[in-house]
Amino acid sequence: MGCGSCSTGGCTPGGCKSNGSCLTDGGCSKLDVYDWLSDMDLPSNYKPFHYVEIRFKGSRKDFYRNEENIYLEAGELVAVETATGGYDIGHVTLTGELVRMQMNRKRVTEEKAALKIYRKATVQDVDKWKAAKERESETMYKARTIALELGLAMKLSDVEYQGDKTKATFYYTAEGRVDFRELIKKLAESFRVRIEMRQIGMRQEASRLGGIGSCGRELCCSTWLTDFKTVSTSAARYQNLSLNTLKLAGQCGKLKCCLNYELDTYMDALKTIPDNADRLKTEKGEARLQKTDIFKQVMWFNYFGEENTWIPVEVARVKEIQEMNKKGEKPEDLKDYSAIEDDLELVEKSFDYENVVGQDSLTRLDDKAKNKKRNNNNRNKSRNRPEGNVKVNAPKVEGVAAAPKAVNTPKPDQVTGEAAPRPNKNRNKKRKNNQNKKPEQE
Repeated sequence: MGCGSCSTGGCTPGGCKSNGSCLTDGGCSKLDVYDWLSDMDLPSNYKPFHYVEIRFKGSRKDFYRNEENIYLEAGELVAVETATGGYDIGHVTLTGELVRMQMNRKRVTEEKAALKIYRKATVQDVDKWKAAKERESETMYKARTIALELGLAMKLSDVEYQGDKTKATFYYTAEGRVDFRELIKKLAESFRVRIEMRQIGMRQEASRLGGIGSCGRELCCSTWLTDFKTVSTSAARYQNLSLNTLKLAGQCGKLKCCLNYELDTYMDALKTIPDNADRLKTEKGEARLQKTDIFKQVMWFNYFGEENTWIPVEVARVKEIQEMNKKGEKPEDLKDYSAIEDDLELVEKSFDYENVVGQDSLTRLDDKAKNKKRNNNNRNKSRNRPEGNVKVNAPKVEGVAAAPKAVNTPKPDQVTGEAAPRPNKNRNKKRKNNQNKKPEQE
């Protein structure tokens, strides 16, 4: 962030290209569309297309008829008709000829898109719509509590209020059919609105809620992807990816849609890779395949007993060696066929490492905590000790034996290890003996 006196632009309001504030949530919305026909003027005898694309909460979009020819721009809030009565508030995402193209692509006819646009949203409409949005989190919490009390095997993932606060749509996921008639009754009694339950899939749930993927970017399904194609584990095998479900699965629990993005490119490159090339026979011995670089068209082999040395061989050379093996011939060594270039050299991998697993004690942190506590106790005792080394006589308690006196053990000398002499050890004893002696009578 920045301030108005600097050139970082941190104080610039959120909006399209950060040129100004707009009416979308947070400046940018999900499933944004770039209108590349916005700067083109229509012919004078050509009427503009009277349908508009409207976006609502999440990734829900629909087409509405602009009967009154209201001038609309992308990002404006409008009040639209609903199929169950009342009105809803949404953002304009597309106008003009691009709407016609989108309807043709999604196979939506004008007869199906029969709902119309009422007006541009007024201040009262926006205030009521914002008040309805503020109730969604509280409504979701209470609805989940009621569903748990009823013991329903379902997960309520999102709730969406209609713009006029007369209807609430609950989106849920479940493995099978759920009898939620009792749930609808209790929700209607609690919130005093019409209730609609809509079941969605795992991918639709991730699309509505959004999130950040393992790549560090926003989820594809919540930004631009609308066509969910099936993804199989064979897509990972063709791309030489490890079949680790934790890495291959997305936030929806299904296989990531991005596994299909480069699959066609890999399939085309794999056509030139020879089959059954796991082992090649040479005079030196049998070479085993360790790695295949699909796009560089290079295959890496090693001999038994030389696991640390990988030999790169081009695909064309591998095919030649396979033809020789079929005829019963064997090359002398794979290094004669090696693809040694500036970027492809013999790789010698060193696996020398120190295994330190299990050497650290599980209680090492506990020992540090005990020592720290002991030092704190000693420090507190030294602070509370009276000045002048004055002995404080503790009161005697009847029936309690006195504590044994501490025995002073001589400290060993630092050099010899023997007890060091104490020159003033008997001074007090001599003084007491002299005082106890009676004076002799003369």
